[in-house]
Amino acid sequence: MPIPGISRRTVLAATAAGTALAATGLAAAPAAHAAAPTLPNGTSADKVLVVGMDGLRYDRIDAAKAPTLKSLMANGTYGRSLLYANPMAATSSGPGWSTISTGVWPDKHGVRDNTFTGKNYAKYPGFLARLHQVRPELSLFAAVDWPELDTHGTVTPGADAKLVYDNDYVVNDKLITDITESVLRDQNPDVLFVYFGETDEIGHNHGAASQKYLDAIDVQDGYLGRLLAAIRARPTYASERWTVIVTTDHGHTDAGGHGGSAIEERRTFVLAQGPGIAAGARPVDTRLVDVAATVFRQLGIVPDPSWGLDGKPVQERSTDPFDTLYGSLGGRVDETGIPAGVLGFTHTPPAGWSVVNNAMGTGGVTEWRGWSFATDEFWSRTQRDQSRELNVRARGVFAVADSDEWADKTFSGAYDTTLVTPAYAVAGAARVTLGFTTLYRQEGAQKAEVLASFNGGTPTVVKTYTSDVISQPQSLTVAVPAGASNVSFRFRYTGANNWYWTIDGVTVTAS
Repeated sequence: MPIPGISRRTVLAATAAGTALAATGLAAAPAAHAAAPTLPNGTSADKVLVVGMDGLRYDRIDAAKAPTLKSLMANGTYGRSLLYANPMAATSSGPGWSTISTGVWPDKHGVRDNTFTGKNYAKYPGFLARLHQVRPELSLFAAVDWPELDTHGTVTPGADAKLVYDNDYVVNDKLITDITESVLRDQNPDVLFVYFGETDEIGHNHGAASQKYLDAIDVQDGYLGRLLAAIRARPTYASERWTVIVTTDHGHTDAGGHGGSAIEERRTFVLAQGPGIAAGARPVDTRLVDVAATVFRQLGIVPDPSWGLDGKPVQERSTDPFDTLYGSLGGRVDETGIPAGVLGFTHTPPAGWSVVNNAMGTGGVTEWRGWSFATDEFWSRTQRDQSRELNVRARGVFAVADSDEWADKTFSGAYDTTLVTPAYAVAGAARVTLGFTTLYRQEGAQKAEVLASFNGGTPTVVKTYTSDVISQPQSLTVAVPAGASNVSFRFRYTGANNWYWTIDGVTVTAS
């Protein structure tokens, strides 16, 4: 089925320059008296509507009526994931919307809380601003009623017209819907960003576990439905390709509030329907940074590597072999802080991989005895506020060696475990490059080594980690010896009651 009343032929969003209207402070104006701004005529048959719903915890959508959101889920791609937490950034709106808009994590865009101190939008602009740079002919529109998204330059730069209201969400979410509905029906925008804030306000005042929170979800769902109906009613709709993306910046606790490291505060989602986006897909490798990349893909824009995007389009699946383990993950064994229903770990490696535990100590917490393969939710639930929440560049299932958690149960001996890749062909190549993403925390005599073995020979050390590396991509290049036909890599972690090492997104390229 299509988007409620919308064909699957969906398009993406672009950004243009200028500001035709800034309606800050119009919260008290009746909707009937609010005039829509005039946008330049759009130039693209590919069009994108991005709708941001602040503080919308994805597991509460299931409990709400939300027919529009649920129809989008059934007919589009719906990826759920967890946010970072401090010290990278708080689970607050400033960092969240910055991550969505720029397509990079807080260690790049610089926003760590709602003061916006350290923002680096000059290097990492929002997707509307970026679109204006590369496609200035596009007609771009933004509407927000959290004015900080405008005053700090997070979302609205690049828009040809914008609505900026104060944060009276009950009044202004509706007013934004009224005016955006008019823009969609009567004008020809190419890319739109629309923000609704009532779910966050109700979450703060009544808690995410309340009926009022579910009611707020339903109200916003109705607004979304009106916007989709306005798209369907466009006189040029049959010749257009629309993409609709819905997302949120953070979750909420049951009692209300966010900013901390609880799982409920870290819940986010990206929901998209449009051309080339699979219906009913539930990818495990989606992250919040993927919104901007999806907008670019739907508009046919190939990001320049200099943009430094961390995201990828939602329809682009990971080729990471660890993600093939997702369906075989099990529940807790010794861990007490993980709910029984959360499935998220296995000791069984993917095909062609192996784990060597010959020198591994005995006892300890079962889940973490040697290299394991786990999800973000399962692993980060083991112990909050020890930087496990910072594993943001890992996606889906990743490999983890966690001597700290292993040592939480009686053990004997050292922690010594090695993860071994398959053998990769290198015949005729001069060099081979190993790529991966890692989160590593160092303590005491703990050590992490990457080793290479050519033609099954004695492994030699390529890289040693003895200091923290916080969720960063790695690229290690090794010369290929004369006559070598294959190479395998090893990740050896040794320690005792120390910290941890994660590995994800392993690639091997011979050249």
